[in-house]
Amino acid sequence: MGGTLAPLPRDRIGRLLRGRTVVLRRLLTAILLALAAFLACAPPAESVNVLVASRDLAPGAVLNADDVRAHAFATDSVPDGALAAATPVAGRLLVGAARRGEPLTDLRLAGPALTGLVTGDAQAAAVAVRPADPGVADLLRAGSRVDVITQDSAVLAEDAAVLAVRSENEGRSVAHRADRLVVLALTREDATKVAAAALTRPVAITLRK
Repeated sequence: MGGTLAPLPRDRIGRLLRGRTVVLRRLLTAILLALAAFLACAPPAESVNVLVASRDLAPGAVLNADDVRAHAFATDSVPDGALAAATPVAGRLLVGAARRGEPLTDLRLAGPALTGLVTGDAQAAAVAVRPADPGVADLLRAGSRVDVITQDSAVLAEDAAVLAVRSENEGRSVAHRADRLVVLALTREDATKVAAAALTRPVAITLRK
């Protein structure tokens, strides 16, 4: 009994699916190639170089050239107030801790932008004072609010904001840090009074609630 057997339905379905799979693979490959070509020809996103911390930095650190480096960020991802790569920061006081690679902004450093924001006075200034009681410095943190008075109880400034607490000799142990300095954000009027008083004698600092 001769003749050719007709393909079974499952065989026809299998061939049909294999054919469609090949078509889909080719289509997907073409799409991926087109996408790669588009990305290769697309103009690069605009970027800007800003200063970032080159290592973990502690609050109260006085920056030097090795503490920062330039890093390129896409323009739309740069924080407001980020410092341009050419900004001189050597000798500037860091008022908040910074992680390695973190962009530095104008509000992270003691200066007009920060003191103006904290005090509401565009002419505000940062003043470093040595407290009459060095132990008070251990109770203070950036953001603490304090009053500054003379040893004869004359009020020099009220509700001043602490920017940083540091030591003139950072290598000494806490127990021997009689040289602790408290950096305060003060209005221009209060800054003049506090700076003048602190030139001749330590001033008392009291922590507000």
